[in-house]
Amino acid sequence: MPPVEPSTATEPGTATEPGTATGPGTATGPGTATGPGTGSAARLAFLGPEGTFAEAALRTLPESAGAVLLPQPTVSVALDAVRSGDADAAVVPLENSVEGSVAATLDELAGNGPLVIRREVYLPVSFALLARPGTTSYAEIRTVATHPHAEAQCRRWLRAKLPHAQVTASGSTAAAAAAVAAGEIDAAVSAPIAAARYGLCALATDLADNPGAVTRFVVVTRPGPPPPPTGDDRTSVVAYIRANHTGALLEVLTEFAVRGINLTRIESRPTRERIGQYSFSLDCEGHVTDARVGDALAALHRVCADVRYLGSYPRAGGGQPEPLRPDASDAAFAGAAGWLATVRDSGRS
Repeated sequence: MPPVEPSTATEPGTATEPGTATGPGTATGPGTATGPGTGSAARLAFLGPEGTFAEAALRTLPESAGAVLLPQPTVSVALDAVRSGDADAAVVPLENSVEGSVAATLDELAGNGPLVIRREVYLPVSFALLARPGTTSYAEIRTVATHPHAEAQCRRWLRAKLPHAQVTASGSTAAAAAAVAAGEIDAAVSAPIAAARYGLCALATDLADNPGAVTRFVVVTRPGPPPPPTGDDRTSVVAYIRANHTGALLEVLTEFAVRGINLTRIESRPTRERIGQYSFSLDCEGHVTDARVGDALAALHRVCADVRYLGSYPRAGGGQPEPLRPDASDAAFAGAAGWLATVRDSGRS
């Protein structure tokens, strides 16, 4: 992350609270919160309000202990805070193992002022049913609020345990908890961290129709040089095809396949220009400084109307990258370039 500019904010209450970190291995790469010699606290925005999973993900980062944490009402506002310089970085959800990608994040990264991903955090997600103190039984709960992604991950549980309750959507799981604390709703399906934030009690914990759910969060900053390659990296881009034509997706995929690059995510998103016009948002293994990845991105730029680079950063989440083919190594690319130079210079191969 580029050096952090001096900040005058000194709000209390940003120290890490016990029980919110998920242990080692959730955050990778060099420190991103403060620049050398600035001596000032980093300003880290996140999808708020306080008590969201985004805050829990942020608090797994070592830099959060000394940072000013800035909850934001939406993904768009959190990322705009980075664009405007009001925040040095933002932590927002990108995808979930149950519900898939977060459209608001994908669209913001693809369609507005340039930003880049500096690292990723994989956060195991389980929910709690939170109510005001004194609530002792499910029979007392007539209304439940939660975020749509959380509702989708607990839908069967809610139907089985609270068949009589009306479930309403909220902007975040923490906003649902705040509504319970305000007396507007009887209960919320929220992150456990929200119980202490809003003075609620947990009637049930470990709510999940699919145990082991994980949400991938990304740390986003203004554009700058990527972190150094680690040998286990991920690169994200958005490719805009020139026109809707036969083989458009194949053209994009071919540039990666012929160079032995494994794609870890690909999906289409509407460009919002007209119906039927899509861009492709994708992640691949490797770093932009790797010869094969750089070559693929250059080729993609040649065949596409536009390519937005979203960053190269250390890969989190465990597991091993796909073994590198011998013909996809940097040495192989250097050897091929040397051979071509010889042919061009002397006509000999």
